[in-house]
Amino acid sequence: MTAVAVVTHHAHQRACELAREAITWLRGEGHDAWVTRGSDVAELADLADDRPPATADLVVSLGGDGTMLHAVHQLDGAAVPLLGVNLGRLGYLTEVEADSDQMVEAIARFFSGAEAGQWTIDERMMLDIEAVDASGDHVGRWRALNEGVVEKLESGHTVRLLVRIDGEPFTSYAADGLIVSTPTGSTAYSLSARGPVVSPKHAALLVTPVAPHMLFDRSLVLDPTESIEIEVLGNRVASVAVDGRPMCELHEGAVVTCRPSAATARFVRLGEHHYHQVLKVKFGLTDR
Repeated sequence: MTAVAVVTHHAHQRACELAREAITWLRGEGHDAWVTRGSDVAELADLADDRPPATADLVVSLGGDGTMLHAVHQLDGAAVPLLGVNLGRLGYLTEVEADSDQMVEAIARFFSGAEAGQWTIDERMMLDIEAVDASGDHVGRWRALNEGVVEKLESGHTVRLLVRIDGEPFTSYAADGLIVSTPTGSTAYSLSARGPVVSPKHAALLVTPVAPHMLFDRSLVLDPTESIEIEVLGNRVASVAVDGRPMCELHEGAVVTCRPSAATARFVRLGEHHYHQVLKVKFGLTDR
């Protein structure tokens, strides 16, 4: 018997329908399956369970890339394979489309085993992010798949942020914010700030300023062995966001440290996953 946790988009009717279909099929095959409480879907309350996804053998995500991020956060670094069923526009992270037959076939292939060549794992680098205040007291600790962002809190103002790389000062930025992203996150917020697109097969840290009020506006692509510290300078309040979720406010002297996590996200792939082909479709690129 295999344990399967299902994470659904909280406001998508089709996701609720697929969740019920998936769990009905799984239980009919003798597997243990439930909807995670973190999905917060009232109409699936009869299928919900308090067990964390980390106790499962497989997590199925029903939604878009945002739901995949939610599932990754619920796993909190646990090495559980994650299968994404796409109900969004075009998922960078998901594997199959929102079709009942495709979903069931994908889950059935997972049970056939990696040894039989039915699936592989696409392992993605993550970030550990920690914030301390000016006195060195702990403020928060988080893990990100896409990025950590230190940014302005007030509209119409920049913040001043000093960047240190491996403890050595690099430069200070006057900007709307700074993004520290993984290669997976290079096609998220970092891309909108004109950061580079980096293959998720790489391990790297990307530092991208947001609307910098200075001549140096380039992204930095750093080795994964390097750590990044961002210190808030001056009296303007900054904030921290992790994968788009606001976490806390930071005052002068506070420091945010970003470094590669020992944990990785593990996505189930049923065939060859060509990241550049997803990118091509996303941006409507054509062969020349």
